[in-house]
Amino acid sequence: MASPGVRWTAIVLTTANKDWTYAFQKELELRQAKGYIGKDVIVLTVEDPKSYVGSGGATINALVTITEYISAQQGHSVISAEVLEQSKILILHSGRQYPYDQCGRAFVTLPAEYVTPEYDGLICNIDILIKNITEKLAVKSGPGLWVSSTDMILSFPKACDIPWKNCDACAITVPATPQYCKHHGVYKIDKEGYVENILYQKDVGSLECCEIKDGKVPVVCSVVFFNYLIAQKLLAFHVKPPLDACTYMGLDSGEPPIQLSLFFDVMLPMATGVTETDFVNGKWSRNATPNDPESQRRMKKARSLLWKELGGYKMWACLVESGQFHYLSGEAQDHKRLIQNCPYQTNFSETAFTWSNRTHSYIESSCKVDENSTIVNSALYGNVTVGGKTVVSCCKIRGNVTLGKDCYVAGLKVETVKKTITIDDSMVVQSFNVHLRTLGITREILTIHGRYDKIQVPYWKSSSTFCNMPMVVWMTKTGIVKEDLWGTDVENEDQSMFQAKLFPILHATDSIGLEDLLWIQGAVPDEDRTRFKRWQSSWRLSMKEILSFVNAEQELQCRREMFYEVKKEEISDALIQKLHKGFHPIYNSAGIDGFSISILEKLDSVAKTSQNDPGVAARTLANIADVLGSKAGLKGGLRSGPAANKAWAKAFNLLENKELERGVTALAKERSKWLDRPDLLVRAARHYEGAAQILIRQAVMTAKEYFKPESCSMPFMNKWVTALCPARIDVSGGWSDTPPITYEHGGAVTMVALQVKGKHPVGAKAKRIDEPKLVFVIYGNDGDNTEVICREISDLEDYYQPYSPGALLKASFICADIVSLSSPKSLRDQLMEGYAGGFEVHSWSVLPQGSGMGTSSILAGAVMAAVLRASGKSCDKKGLIHAVLYLEQLLTTGGGWQDQVGGLMGGIKIGLSEAKLPIAVEAVDLKVSDEVIQMVNERLLLIYTGKTRLARNLLQEVVRNWYARNPNIVETENALVVLAQECAHGFIDGDLRKVGSCLDNYWSMKKILAPGCETPIIAKLMAAARPFAYGMCMAGAGGGGFLYVLTKDKNQKHLLLDILGTVEGTEGKEVYECSVDREGLVLTVED
Repeated sequence: MASPGVRWTAIVLTTANKDWTYAFQKELELRQAKGYIGKDVIVLTVEDPKSYVGSGGATINALVTITEYISAQQGHSVISAEVLEQSKILILHSGRQYPYDQCGRAFVTLPAEYVTPEYDGLICNIDILIKNITEKLAVKSGPGLWVSSTDMILSFPKACDIPWKNCDACAITVPATPQYCKHHGVYKIDKEGYVENILYQKDVGSLECCEIKDGKVPVVCSVVFFNYLIAQKLLAFHVKPPLDACTYMGLDSGEPPIQLSLFFDVMLPMATGVTETDFVNGKWSRNATPNDPESQRRMKKARSLLWKELGGYKMWACLVESGQFHYLSGEAQDHKRLIQNCPYQTNFSETAFTWSNRTHSYIESSCKVDENSTIVNSALYGNVTVGGKTVVSCCKIRGNVTLGKDCYVAGLKVETVKKTITIDDSMVVQSFNVHLRTLGITREILTIHGRYDKIQVPYWKSSSTFCNMPMVVWMTKTGIVKEDLWGTDVENEDQSMFQAKLFPILHATDSIGLEDLLWIQGAVPDEDRTRFKRWQSSWRLSMKEILSFVNAEQELQCRREMFYEVKKEEISDALIQKLHKGFHPIYNSAGIDGFSISILEKLDSVAKTSQNDPGVAARTLANIADVLGSKAGLKGGLRSGPAANKAWAKAFNLLENKELERGVTALAKERSKWLDRPDLLVRAARHYEGAAQILIRQAVMTAKEYFKPESCSMPFMNKWVTALCPARIDVSGGWSDTPPITYEHGGAVTMVALQVKGKHPVGAKAKRIDEPKLVFVIYGNDGDNTEVICREISDLEDYYQPYSPGALLKASFICADIVSLSSPKSLRDQLMEGYAGGFEVHSWSVLPQGSGMGTSSILAGAVMAAVLRASGKSCDKKGLIHAVLYLEQLLTTGGGWQDQVGGLMGGIKIGLSEAKLPIAVEAVDLKVSDEVIQMVNERLLLIYTGKTRLARNLLQEVVRNWYARNPNIVETENALVVLAQECAHGFIDGDLRKVGSCLDNYWSMKKILAPGCETPIIAKLMAAARPFAYGMCMAGAGGGGFLYVLTKDKNQKHLLLDILGTVEGTEGKEVYECSVDREGLVLTVED
């Protein structure tokens, strides 16, 4: 899922804080594991060798470090500049402290989500920045080095033009107003389009010489490119004193550090309007001139060397006219505005990201959240109120909490509080995890100030405010004085609220909490000055200290925990409320982020509370299987496989006995032993799918409510009761009748009952016999019959094993309540007492096994009809439809209801079921005219492909994808139900062209649901038939069995037969004569 565009050799993130290196490296690796960064890309976080090497020094140090990695990877024993000739490297500088994100500007969380991703997670500024550079800015560049700051939002509309030119170096720039740029850098561009000079923080008048058009100027965007030749020059500085002092190698060699600016030291020698003298003498430098002569000499020598190596190159100014530059300033109102109206929103198509003011968030219905607020990666519970235009990011708030209008609240964790907590309007409240080195612990600290406060401006200036009050008013209200905030050694210019020791973190006897923050806000009365005294005696930190102490690893982990907290709530709601939402990307991500266990425990909880709804419980267990499969990744093997390991038997037995809570607990206990290896995870997933099947069976068995046989006269001994049925073809809507889809989504299937070769192809007969035993005879197509005799109850106990001889016939006696396996009476006694003897049952189907024409379910209906009547019971066809649903669950074969509707009801019908339990199936006669039926008979061609379909594996995959709520599957299921209705109207109207179109659409949908169902042989047959057909489809699930074709003309059937006979590789096919059967089940009793 890596972005199209540049294939990076390496992506490097620099940090000035060595304690953040591991945390940032983990972030890059997690993104790579999820496919957002190519798997072959080297990702590396590099700490600056010293805190003040500058952006230029950090760039050179990062380049040296990554080149060393690439050199080693390519087999070099020393750093080789040659590796840069084919390398594309992106260096991102994380920059300085940022008051409005705990981990700096790079990791500002944005209100965006990935669209239908394979993985999911929070989207940060760095993610969009990398995507913009990868897919837009750098696409046409050759090998070399891209360098970018992360302290800004650099926006490029999705259709923007990047006027790239092959060049030595390139500075990306966009137009901005001079008023905005007086606080930033500006490029002066010469007539040929190259950078002539770089001006920094000049007044509006001084920027007139830089104007391009519309009165705007090209702002310095902090994104630059150097081709590989310049990159090699930069690399060489690590062995050239004094420039080597900005790399770790120079420092390791004992060199004193040197500070270089990327723009005013590295790029400026390439500016066409700068002279060597001015540059070497530092005329344009932003760095303060060193006081000692030795440092001055070293800096001058460094610039001389920079000019010598780089002065011969020129830097192209790539002006992207539709781009926008927004610096993430140190002011709260700017940060809040960029979150609420993020300029990135227009950068990519709707298929990449969605932007919303409700992103990755869970809000209980009891909360009152203004529609104009923005909630990102947060969970709100209880009676939380959020005012208009307030931004809430990465928070978990529970209880009676009111956040006023126009606030920015980040990282706040509030559990249930007794008192009502109120944050005033226009406040900035943040929580930071800070590491206290002296104590060796990480603690949470809360900060507050007003949205309009300029906290980095000296407090004594007349415009200075705090908590949106004039400083004098705030100090009077709280009792705080200057000496409480700044020591006597702090210069007046440094006496800002940013450096004020204001925020308590520890107290000798009391805990620090939210009320202490509210007191700072001035919202808590303190008449006896108790709170002031506690504040005064607390260990307090300034915002500046807090930012330098932030535990980035803990902060980023807290955000992930919040993300999965929200997702667990979403998963729970979707399951309990039966929403059509899937969580495959979450489960995949959890396996990488380390949250699979947490999600599994949540799913366990949902399953245990679903005692009265086996459908919900089954879906939940299937979701647990998906979590396990996702955690295994591609290393564990195929998901489909056996699920009868004895270690899981106890849990399965509990579920079979409807002890759901104990069963789920037993499953979880056994699961804990299968988490160590991918192969074990997949095997565990199979067993969870097996457990889900138990609950699906229980859900479907609710259909027995509609199976209510009545007593009737029992036929005489040794008199046969014969049941004959047609086969059926599904012509639209199939799969929507399959559990659990049918009771979670609702189903509609249009079908046609068929006689084959002039006969009913499916049948059964039953009679009472004198001896109290059960005799079953199963006719084989090859004339080889199987006889099974049951004399003891134990002979029936394998009824649920569908491949054991006579399983269907055994299950029919249990379903019909003729025999009870739990009765203390013997089989002989049960038969003699109830029926004065035993039974003999014969069953047959003349169609090939795996035909796709519903013979197994129709045969079950025929057997039930014969057995019931032979035992003195009667049941209408609707009851038989539901009896077969129940019977097939006893057999553990699953299956939907369309087969028995078609075979038992006959004619051309549409079957319908609602999304509910118990399953209730209605069969609607379409009352198709005799004329239309005759037209169908004349045009319908039934062809056996010679290959048996493999429905069971297809069924498992379809159900698995349904439970995952794969969007394509959900959309297709919706379309299937609509198509069944359209096809039904086609028959009613006699519009065979429309029916044929439905057949073709139906086949397309089947291929979506069950990829692989169109084999090469099927494709060849369909291609040959296409010119002569209104439409065609495979019967049943596909993959083999019967193909049926509706020809355009009745006279084309024989012509088509001749053509199909010439199709290579289809020698095993056979054409069956067929016609519409109007009766359905025919039941007769021998006289």
